[in-house]
Amino acid sequence: MALTVVIVAGLAAFPFVFQANWVVNIAVFTMMYAGLATAWNLLGGYSGYISLCNAAFFGVGAYAIANLFPTSGGPPGSTPFLILPLLGLGAAILSIPIGWVAFRTRGVTFAIVTISLLFVAQTLAFLMRSFTRGSQGMGIGVPRFSVATYERPFYLALLAIFVFAVSVCWYVRRAKLGLTLFAIRDDEDRARGLGVDTEIAKLVTFAMSLGITAMIGGVWAYYITYIYPQFAVDPLITIGMVLMVFLGGKGTLWGPLLGALLLVPAQRLLAQNASTARWYLILYSGVFLLVILLLPRGIIPSVQDLIARLRSKSDRDTSPPAATVPTVRTEVVP
Repeated sequence: MALTVVIVAGLAAFPFVFQANWVVNIAVFTMMYAGLATAWNLLGGYSGYISLCNAAFFGVGAYAIANLFPTSGGPPGSTPFLILPLLGLGAAILSIPIGWVAFRTRGVTFAIVTISLLFVAQTLAFLMRSFTRGSQGMGIGVPRFSVATYERPFYLALLAIFVFAVSVCWYVRRAKLGLTLFAIRDDEDRARGLGVDTEIAKLVTFAMSLGITAMIGGVWAYYITYIYPQFAVDPLITIGMVLMVFLGGKGTLWGPLLGALLLVPAQRLLAQNASTARWYLILYSGVFLLVILLLPRGIIPSVQDLIARLRSKSDRDTSPPAATVPTVRTEVVP
């Protein structure tokens, strides 16, 4: 608990300590991906189901905010930040029938089905012009924040969503739902045979994961103020969040944050230079190969295993030698 308080306090203080807009801009995207990766980890890390459609619901959140808060302004007395909980709830409800269909499959087939849904969503974003304006793009009302601290409200909003996502993961890990997800990850058929309701557990987790993802998409849209389908429903968003989870540690509480802290700043720094704008794709590929080859379980589980081995070795080295019992030779006298 103390570690959690220190981490959250440090993250909250960051934009007040480092106030340069370009630094906080990088922090905004880092926090965005930390939240996205944590939401993905809720299903992919705990149940083992590799969902690749999360970017579709990122786009749902983005376009919902764009339609509610166009350039002419939104509902009187409202801001996108206040709408986010309802947006997340709506996206979660929308995801249930989609999950019901997708969970008819497992393993690689499930991953293929979900990435197919992602490409269907991207195509619909181009075709549904009344809702998205297609390739023309869609503007959003410019936030009325101070220029000097423009980035700060978005960072704090994303931090709040990230803390909420971590809290959900923390609760799930300790609840019956978490035990069910771990059982699904280990052996779903055996869990079903023991009477565990795996379908409800998967649907609830799927809905929570995509609801959080949609909330983050809404903040992103409000932040950049103009969105296009190819960016709002971008497969690279899904790839990024999955890679960050695998890098930090799948199924861990803080692994997604660690992965985001390691990858996003490098990505944003490369993107600031036009000549290296797409080099982060090479970075993603290289990191993915290194993780698979050297750290298949991710950084945090690998470090935990290393510490456990060192402690075990230290305990063996410092333990006193076993006492030897002298042997007494006896002879049988006939």
